[in-house]
Amino acid sequence: MGVALRVIPCLDVHGGRVVKGVNFRDLRDAGDPVELAASYGADGADELVFLDVSASAEGRATTYEVVRRTAETVFIPLTVGGGVRGVEDVDRLLRSGADKCSINTAAVERPQVIDEIVKRFGSQVLVLSLDARREIGRPSGFGVTTHGGQRETDLDALEWAKQACDRGVGEILLNSMDADGTVAGFDLAMTEAVRKVVDVPLITSGGAGSVDDFVWAAQAGADAMLAASIFHFGVLSVQQVKQALRRAGFEVR
Repeated sequence: MGVALRVIPCLDVHGGRVVKGVNFRDLRDAGDPVELAASYGADGADELVFLDVSASAEGRATTYEVVRRTAETVFIPLTVGGGVRGVEDVDRLLRSGADKCSINTAAVERPQVIDEIVKRFGSQVLVLSLDARREIGRPSGFGVTTHGGQRETDLDALEWAKQACDRGVGEILLNSMDADGTVAGFDLAMTEAVRKVVDVPLITSGGAGSVDDFVWAAQAGADAMLAASIFHFGVLSVQQVKQALRRAGFEVR
C-alpha cells in the first residue's frame, strides 16, 4: 500500500506566538507554540512544522529558545524553518531540538547552500519549503515566492523543485500562496504537478478546510498534509482527519 500518510499541524510563529492569516496577511493570534505543540502531540500528530514566518523578511535567525522549549515538550519529529541561511543555522537548530530544517529564501538566493547542508548533515534533515503561486507566463503556470510570500522570483516552481531534489533535499513542503488560510481546499492541481516531477516525499500545504480536502490531497499524490488554522481554532482534530483518510482506504500512522 506504500508509505503511511502523515498529518502535520503547522505552527506559524511571529513574536513568540502562533499566528494565522489569509494569504500570509492579516495575522491573528492562535496561542502559545509550546502549549499547542503539546496538544497536537497528544492528539496524534505525526510531525510538527514550526515556521518563524517573519524571520527571513526581517533578516534575522529563528527564535531558538521557542524551538528548544517546543522540542522538549513533544516527542514527534519537529521541522523548523524561517531564517535558515546555511550550515551554521541548521547546526544550531538541530542542537536546539529540531529533527529537520526547512529552507526557502536562502536556497533561492544561493542554491549551493543546499549542497553544503546536505554534505554536512545528509538529505534527511533538509526540507525545501516551496512557496508557490499561480503565475501566467511560467512554463508550468506556477511561480516561486520568497520572504514569507512577499517577493516574487523569476523561477518556475516545477523547475525549482526538480533542481532542489537534484541537489539533495530530502523532502518538499509545498505551500500554495493562493490557497493559504482560505479553507477552500488544497491546490490539487499544483500538488499533482509537483508530484509528477519529484520522487522525494511531498507535503502539501495551504487551504485545508474539511476532512475531504485531506482525502483529495492524498489522492493527488501528497505523502503528507499540513494545516494550521483548522487545527488551531478547533474546526478539526488530527484524529478526525486520520479517521477520514482511513475510511477512504489510505494507511495512516
